[in-house]
Formats: sequence, structure tokens, C-alpha cells
Amino acid sequence: MPELPEVETVRRGLLKIAKDRKINAIDVYYGKTITNDVEKFRQALIGQTIEDVDRRGKYLLFRFSNNLTMVSHLRMEGKYYNQPIGGPIDKHTHVVFQFTDGSELCYHDTRKFGRMTLVKTGDEKTVGGLKTLGPEPTAADFKLDFFRDELHRSRGKIKPFLLNQQHVAGLGNIYADEVLWMSKINPEQPANSLSPDQVQALHDNIIKELAVATKYKGTTVHSFTNAFGDAGGFQERLNAYGRGGEKCPRCGTKMVKIKVAQRGTTFCPHCQPLVED
Repeated sequence: MPELPEVETVRRGLLKIAKDRKINAIDVYYGKTITNDVEKFRQALIGQTIEDVDRRGKYLLFRFSNNLTMVSHLRMEGKYYNQPIGGPIDKHTHVVFQFTDGSELCYHDTRKFGRMTLVKTGDEKTVGGLKTLGPEPTAADFKLDFFRDELHRSRGKIKPFLLNQQHVAGLGNIYADEVLWMSKINPEQPANSLSPDQVQALHDNIIKELAVATKYKGTTVHSFTNAFGDAGGFQERLNAYGRGGEKCPRCGTKMVKIKVAQRGTTFCPHCQPLVED
């Protein structure tokens, strides 16, 4: 699933290929992609202009000229691309927005899990997990005191804690492994047992790592591409995720891959020991 750096990269691409474009027609080839009534969705947006594209966590927010917002979640394999009107449409392209300038924005999703929901601007929190979404992983929004309090209230393991979007928005399996490795914290360490220094390090590394990953336009592991069909570049800088059986970049110990909360998890048993109470 695309995580915050990948979704932010898609958003920046969409600003170049979709912002200020007026919709002339909408073709929907897989109706379940739209959570609203499909015909009402089409009629509400035809003739409208995409004024901006925002992001909250892993959600894209298309802002339209009639005070409506389309909330788009890419889920596992969703992606957007543009082409001239009349370009080839394959079986995995489910929604096509045709613009008056002769281009079209296509939504492609091999797994068919992605969803689009149209709401009044300001009502975005009524959609899915947006209501309970935690702070953005930036210095301005992600406060250390908040993070410390959330950790102290949790009796679960730190890896699933980080994957819970209520604690901090945008972290997924890739970057959770990375920030835990950077912070020398075992993925099965109880969240409420972290030392003050570990809490500080993890907080700071979450902000740092997601910013750097965004700078490199995200990570391509399977099929992620941005709105121009380009792969991300951060996979060349991964230290933990996907490196089970390889040497730890920090100490040379063989990295171990296990499952934590049903998610593949890679860590260094030397650098990230499980500390018992």
C-alpha cells in the first residue's frame, strides 16, 4: 500500500496534470470504485474545475470549484496517470476524467480496492478513517508530548502501534521498519516500555525519515509509480525493510524477518534487542 511519501508524491504530480482543469465528461468502468451513486457523482462533477489537490495521511483530497471534495484512497495498487483523450484504456482503468483541454486523468487499480467518495468540502472527516486520523508527521503537527502520552497508554507492541493511523498519520509497513531500525527499537517491544530517550529518537526519526523518503519520491517495491509513470527512488536507501537475511548496515549482524501483527517485519537482533522489564 502506498504510504505517506508515495501519496504525497502522487499529489504533487496531480497538481501538474489535473489542477485548474475543467471536467468535460467522466467514464466509470468499475462502479464500486465510487462509493456514492455513480450517476450523481458524474453529474456533480461534470463542468467543474479541480482547483487544488490536498493530502491528509494516505488520503488524496481533490478540491472542486463547486465546494465539493473527492476523497481518494489508493489502497494497495491504485494510481493516477494522464494521457490525451481517446488514449488506450485497459481492463484495470476504472475511472476516467476527461478535461476540456483535451487531456484526461485516468485511475488505474489492478486490485480494485481503491475508493473515491464525494462530499461537501469541510465534511471530509465523515469518510472512512479521516475522522480519527492522527497528526501529520511534521515538526509542526506531531508533538512529542502527544506521542509520549499515546505510547504510555498502549500495552501493545510498538510495530502495530506505529501502523495505527490514530497515533501518527501516514506510516505503513515500510517506514515503520525503517524508523524502528533507526531508533534501535525492537518491533515487538511494548509501546509503553520505551525509555524517554527512545521516545525522543523515534519521534524525531519518524519526522526525518518520512521527509527524506518524500524527497526521493517514495519507495517502489512492487508497482508504485507517480502520476507520470516514474518509480520512486527511496528503495535504494532502505536499511531494514525487505532486507531479511542480509547484513545490518550498521553492525553487520544478519537481519531477521518475522511477522508482527500479521505483517512482515525486518529488524537487526543485535541493534534492536527486545528489552524485558
